Amino acid sequence: MKKIEAIIKPFKLDDVREALSDVGITGMTVSEVKGFGRQKGHTEIYRGAEYMVDFLPKVKLEIVIADEQVDACVDTIIETAQTGKIGDGKIFIYDVERVIRIRTAEENEDAL
Repeated sequence: MKKIEAIIKPFKLDDVREALSDVGITGMTVSEVKGFGRQKGHTEIYRGAEYMVDFLPKVKLEIVIADEQVDACVDTIIETAQTGKIGDGKIFIYDVERVIRIRTAEENEDAL
């Protein structure tokens, strides 16, 4: 099993969720996060004062899936979330050792 963490632009969330659902991936955790990379941030003006916004709003998707679904999941996220502009995000892939569903005590793929 693998855990996919994808950091994407917030306005792409609904499109990515629908596209993942179309390829059979239905469970995910979504968090609103802030961060920056090469995009750095930007300046804004509020009540006449200019200030630097260092952290930009992003959305983090966390998805745990079977190994055979990884390529379809990653390809779908890339195709759907990509705008071609800086700040499109990142995808991280981790090994998952064990998963347990609390309600039934099912484990691993049965718990997904």
